[in-house]
Amino acid sequence: MPEPDQTTRKEQAVEVAVFLFLVVPSLVLSLFAVRKGSLSFVLSAVAIIFRDLALVFLILYFLWRNVESVERIGWRLRRASWEVALGMALFVPFLFGMAMLERALLWIGLSRPATPLPSFLEARGGAEFLLAAVLVAVVAVTEETIFRGYLILRFRSLLRGSALPVLLSSVIFSLGHGYEGSAGLVTVGVMGAIFAIIYLWRESLVAPIVMHFLLDFLSIVLLPLLKAK
Repeated sequence: MPEPDQTTRKEQAVEVAVFLFLVVPSLVLSLFAVRKGSLSFVLSAVAIIFRDLALVFLILYFLWRNVESVERIGWRLRRASWEVALGMALFVPFLFGMAMLERALLWIGLSRPATPLPSFLEARGGAEFLLAAVLVAVVAVTEETIFRGYLILRFRSLLRGSALPVLLSSVIFSLGHGYEGSAGLVTVGVMGAIFAIIYLWRESLVAPIVMHFLLDFLSIVLLPLLKAK
C-alpha cells in the first residue's frame, strides 16, 4: 500500500483514464438514447442513481487504495451550516446569471429544445415526484463529488494549476446535457465552472452541492409539480 500522496503521476494518469473511460461514453451515449425518446422517467432515474453511486464508490476505492483522505475531494463538514447558508445565498444571483447567459446564447443563434424537460426527466404522479426528489439529492452529491472533487483533484495533480482542470472537468460535466441543445450545453459548462470555482475557493463541496440541488429541485421537482396542479 503506498504512503499518502505518494502515488506517481503515471499511476494517477492511468487511474483517471480508467475512470473517464467509464464516465464519458455513458454521458455521450445517453444523448442518443434520449433522442430516441424511449426512456421512461422511472427507468432513467433509477439508472442515473445507481450509475452515479457506483462511480462515487469507485472514487472511494481509489482514495482508499492510495491512502488518501476524503477531504481531498471536498468532503469537509467543518462549518457545514455556514457553507449551506453560503450556497443558498449564492443561488439566486447564480440562477439569474445563468438565465441571462442562456438568453444571450439564444440571441446569437444557439439552440434549445422546445420543451424545458426531456420526457426521461419528467415525473408524473406522486410516486414519481418522490423518486425525482431522491434523484436530485443523489445527483447533487454524486456529481459534485465526481466532476468537482475527484476530477479536479486528479487533473490538478497531472496538469498543475487550476484553470485547465476547471475547464476540462466542466466540459466533461456538460457532455451529459446535450439534450438541452447547444445553448444549454454551453450554459451547463459555465455552471460547472462556477461550481468548481466556489469549490476551490471554499475547499469544500457543501456550497456547490446545495446550489446544484436547488437548481435541479427547481427544474425537475418544484416547477413540474406546480404545473401538474
